[in-house]
Formats: sequence, structure tokens, C-alpha cells
Amino acid sequence: MDCIFCKIANKEIKSEIIFEDDEIMIFKDVNPVAPLHLLAIPKKHVESILEIDKLEDDLTVKILKAISDIAKEMNMDKEGFRVVTNTGEGAGQSVKHLHFHILGGRKFNWPPG
Repeated sequence: MDCIFCKIANKEIKSEIIFEDDEIMIFKDVNPVAPLHLLAIPKKHVESILEIDKLEDDLTVKILKAISDIAKEMNMDKEGFRVVTNTGEGAGQSVKHLHFHILGGRKFNWPPG
């Protein structure tokens, strides 16, 4: 498989890892759009949120819990932060591996655009 996030999860490509366990990885985005821009992924390859049922239910909750914990550890909870998952090219999904952008450190507008 030629998935960049799978390669990061398998440590074939170096990344600045913020959190990791057997099933999840959170790392810094190499092209940040906010002062704090992290990506949370399941290590198991799932193309998008449309395939979320390929993950165990507890893994889905575990990813969200890890996002919450990291946001608190990095003090994003003080000023607010955004969690985004893009699904499909029309929504801006450039890597076909489920990932959650964790964005913080600046003011965000609504609607997001």
C-alpha cells in the first residue's frame, strides 16, 4: 500500500509524534494551517469516516479521547480548538486514510469555508 499515513504509522517516514499507542498516532502536520496543527489517525488503514465501521467501536472512542487529552495537554482547551475530518476530494481530503485535524492557537471563523 502506498499510503503516506500508513508509512508514518509504520515509522517508514519520520514524523514529529505527539502521542502513540498500539492503535493510534497523533503527529504534527508538516503543512500546518494553524499555530497548532496535529493529525490523529488510526494505525489501521481506513480510507475515510465512511468506513468507520471497519474500526472497533472502542477504537473510535479511544481516538476521540486521545484528541481530547492532547488538546488539554497542549492547552488548546483554554482558547478553543477545532477538530476536522475531510471526506472525499470535494471536501479537501488529500490523503485517503482517515485522519482528524486538530487545529488550535488562533481564532477560527464560522462557517469554515
